[in-house]
Amino acid sequence: MSVFHDAERRLWLLRTPHSSYALRLDDGDCPRAVHWGAPLTLEQAAEIVAPAPRDISSFHGGPSDPELPAQTGASFGPASLQVRFADGAGGVEWRFDGHDIDGGHLRLRLADRHYPLAITLHYRVREDSDVIERWTELRHTGEGEPIEVQRCDSASWSPPRGTRLSHVVGAWSAENQLVREELPVGETVLTSRRGATSHQANPWLMLDDGTATEEHGEVWSAVLAWSGSWRITVQRTPFDGVAFTGGAGHEGLRTHLGPGESWTSPVFSGLYGTAGFAGVSHAWHAHVLEHVLPHPQELRPIVYNSWEATWFDVDVDGQLALAKLAASAGAELFVLDDGWFGARVNDWAGLGDWTVNRDRFPQGLGQLIEGVHAYGMRFGLWVEPEMVNPDSDLYRAHPDWVIHMPNRTRTTMRNQLVLNFGRPDVAAWAHEWLDRLVSEHEIDFLKWDFNRSFTEGGWPQSGDPDRLWDAHVRNLYALLDRLRADHPHLRIEGCSGGGGRVDLGMLARVDEVWTSDNTDAVDRVSIQHGFTQVYPVRAMAAWVTDSPNPLTRRLVPLRFRFHVAMAGVLALGGNLTRWSQEELAEAADLVAQYKLIRPVVQHGVVHRLTPPDAAVVGVQYSLAEQVVVFAYRVNTRFGHAPWPLRLRGLDPEARYRDVDTGAEHSGAVLLAHGLPLDRLPRGDYASLVVRLTRM
Repeated sequence: MSVFHDAERRLWLLRTPHSSYALRLDDGDCPRAVHWGAPLTLEQAAEIVAPAPRDISSFHGGPSDPELPAQTGASFGPASLQVRFADGAGGVEWRFDGHDIDGGHLRLRLADRHYPLAITLHYRVREDSDVIERWTELRHTGEGEPIEVQRCDSASWSPPRGTRLSHVVGAWSAENQLVREELPVGETVLTSRRGATSHQANPWLMLDDGTATEEHGEVWSAVLAWSGSWRITVQRTPFDGVAFTGGAGHEGLRTHLGPGESWTSPVFSGLYGTAGFAGVSHAWHAHVLEHVLPHPQELRPIVYNSWEATWFDVDVDGQLALAKLAASAGAELFVLDDGWFGARVNDWAGLGDWTVNRDRFPQGLGQLIEGVHAYGMRFGLWVEPEMVNPDSDLYRAHPDWVIHMPNRTRTTMRNQLVLNFGRPDVAAWAHEWLDRLVSEHEIDFLKWDFNRSFTEGGWPQSGDPDRLWDAHVRNLYALLDRLRADHPHLRIEGCSGGGGRVDLGMLARVDEVWTSDNTDAVDRVSIQHGFTQVYPVRAMAAWVTDSPNPLTRRLVPLRFRFHVAMAGVLALGGNLTRWSQEELAEAADLVAQYKLIRPVVQHGVVHRLTPPDAAVVGVQYSLAEQVVVFAYRVNTRFGHAPWPLRLRGLDPEARYRDVDTGAEHSGAVLLAHGLPLDRLPRGDYASLVVRLTRM
């Protein structure tokens, strides 16, 4: 049993393999946090005395540890729950209505003392994970007027300490830039107002007391599973109290509950660890692989994607020529990107008209698919179901299907508008053509793109137009779930101009994500470093493309480009028709090498040996008896020989053999002094892959 209850003290305890979480009801039936940290028994948790309120002055306010701050009483911090009733009253006065425990699932049932609003706080723990999943459910239990829900976060968390905040920032093609900074007194807001997760931030955070390292120290963390707009607010008081609340919506949920209606928040999970940032990362990775990703045990295939080779200039002969070269390089799945449908010869027209362009593919897609299969590869296709060009048959027929506001200009970005998937008819239309496309062709893989943010976020035909922000995401989820159920063989890559929609809500419905539109190997080192703070390598797609890079124009050797991409889910995306025979042969050798180490990289434990700006960057993967180490040096400094890379997670009593050289190393020496880098080439853009096996 993992959930325990002390009825006399009105106390609940949730246990995970390496942590525990306790909460209680105060005299006013408000649920409050008691403990989040090391494992405790129910009896030990009962010994924890609630802190006495600081009666400093009439300006101070009450405790800051409620499980869902509801903007009532002397509470002046960020509210998790904001509601407005028909008579103008706001906030919630709690009444306990009971609880139930179903295995690792605790439901704490509460209601407002005066109004027809029921609130259920959900908690779930699993025997094989230290993650605690939390979410909130609201229900209108009466008759008459709707209840205005201005905000309903999934959960509020109250770690016992936390003066340093870790999170990621970024932009298009510069996602996942890790930031660790002192948490200021006041409120720090991490958010996306864009209708999607965003490139600029990602819905997770870590807190520590400023002393945690990669391998040591207590860390409290949380991750929101939501693919739309979101907000996490972290509060630090002048007395170093800390709490954070998070959920869907940016300024607020802004919806109405009619009689009998309910609303359920996304999951906002928390995790406590004592083995530093790496330990927390490993725990998140294990949880995502076991409980989030659809097919976690599969090895991801090596994809060749034709986008950067041809852009919009696609036809059957050109694609078959690329397919032949991709197959010879060792690719296992060929993906035809944008430009195969409608009038889509550039990004100005045709988006939304999902019929094959017969000028480019006179016999439809069948000839290309048959040719790809003849080369021994599976076939995939790029789609962008949530978007439409104004210059399209779909938009001319259904201009009301896009997200818009009355009497406001419809802003185009990338020459396109966003279809309102909140509308059931739009979601049904998307399912119909996607189902038909996959059914009528031998399509194994979809690259599902989303290439712009929401603007003019309205829904004029709806009586509750602000529900758009929530309904779009939920109908997207339902569509993906239904499509996968109808086509069990289908695998999907999530993409949003690169990494603009990476989160646990999307990872529950796709098999991998496109990490960034920036394929520059040097930039990818830091992007991949930030990605793996929470998300597993198994989901991190990484392409090898041309040099100079199409985006940065940086010239980087092929081996360095491959070695960086091989630290994730390797894919190819260059214009192979312009590669020399020597480059193609080297690519085939490197793909073959990746296939040997693929199980270790995709299914092993990742160790970030150095920061991404180190003189020599090291990344290690371990699986059973196998160890793979990548070393990267961007710039050479005169007189600075590379220091050995100290490895992690090895058995100090064991010996390890270098598979390629036969050299033997003591595990204790590799841990204490490091792996010698004498085989790292001299000069800039040097890289090395070392394979070790336990003897």
